[in-house]
Amino acid sequence: MAGATPRTARAGYKKWDRTDLTFVELTPGTAVAGVTTQSKCPSPEVEWCRAALTLGHARALIVNAGNANAFTGSRGRAAVEAIAARVAGQLDCQPSDVFIASTGVIGVPLPIDKAEAGLTAAFAAPACSWQDATNTIGTTDTFAKAAQTQAVIGDRTVTLVGIIKGSGMIAPDMATMLGFIFTDAAIAPELLQGMLTAANRATFNCITVDSDTSTSDTVLAFATGKAGNAPLTTVDDAGADAFAAALADLCRQLAHLVVRDGEGATKFIEVRVEGAKSDASAHRIALSIANSPLVKTAIAGEDANWGRVVMAVGKAGEPADRDTLSIRFGNTQVARNGLAIEGYDEAPVASHLKGTDIEIGVDIGLGEGRATVWTCDLTHGYISINADYRS
Repeated sequence: MAGATPRTARAGYKKWDRTDLTFVELTPGTAVAGVTTQSKCPSPEVEWCRAALTLGHARALIVNAGNANAFTGSRGRAAVEAIAARVAGQLDCQPSDVFIASTGVIGVPLPIDKAEAGLTAAFAAPACSWQDATNTIGTTDTFAKAAQTQAVIGDRTVTLVGIIKGSGMIAPDMATMLGFIFTDAAIAPELLQGMLTAANRATFNCITVDSDTSTSDTVLAFATGKAGNAPLTTVDDAGADAFAAALADLCRQLAHLVVRDGEGATKFIEVRVEGAKSDASAHRIALSIANSPLVKTAIAGEDANWGRVVMAVGKAGEPADRDTLSIRFGNTQVARNGLAIEGYDEAPVASHLKGTDIEIGVDIGLGEGRATVWTCDLTHGYISINADYRS
């Protein structure tokens, strides 16, 4: 990716024999946009990024894995400031040009000595692949998550590359989820922010693994401008719609990868709700279904227990009517207008549930609102991973 050079190093934030610090150097003039967690207990990295985003430009990204540096008071803030100052000195830029994200255990201050040693190693490291960078930002992830797409702006083809980490504590509400997007397109920060916000609303904000929103959730998009296209400044510019569509597609791919790697997951579940009073109401109902432990364990056990879906709709706190409610699994209707389908045969549903990609469809029957949410099943693996997380 022209204008964005990743490097990795081992800072040793945990007792593991792997790289855990990612440094991406960005060309001067790089535009930046971002969305961050809605948690009321955000990490100092999140607060740092929020302040820096108002300026709209970036020269570097630093990602630490193994230590979230959240709930660490003044020591945590000092670590972020020290990292920004060290990188700024290396690149001869302002500290506010340096974006920082950390992921891992909450409540343990990021050790400044390890951070500085890791940065020294990263500055001297050779450029690496995006695959290497993706592996380095992971924690409980079981596979590297990255995607790439392109868009045509005028006579230029621009590239978008995204890397992401996240497996548990996923319910972004802006997922611990960190996502980073790099493009060589030339685009104004304000326009990039609007496009990322819209893409986030339909992708990262529509996934859930366990209903838990992290202290550190961050998605950042960097545009280096090295493709040489006529800069995009408004939504009406030629090629702006193509770039927005490509960005949304990239975010959707990354969001799906996070759900597929949900801690202990064996099933990818799409929940589609229609017929709600509004899109917002449909979204809340879909999340109620997707976050229900009873629904998620039924899917894990390949049990066609659609009564649990009825339960999840009813508890969502949104307008619903038992006598207009319809439910399907895959292409098989199991209930319509408040009643089980006459002569309902469970065999096709059981067959659908044996697959890895599951679809639950719900029609509330009250309006035109619709939403789609993606989640995974809940297995013993989730308990094992999180019971032993710190050890």
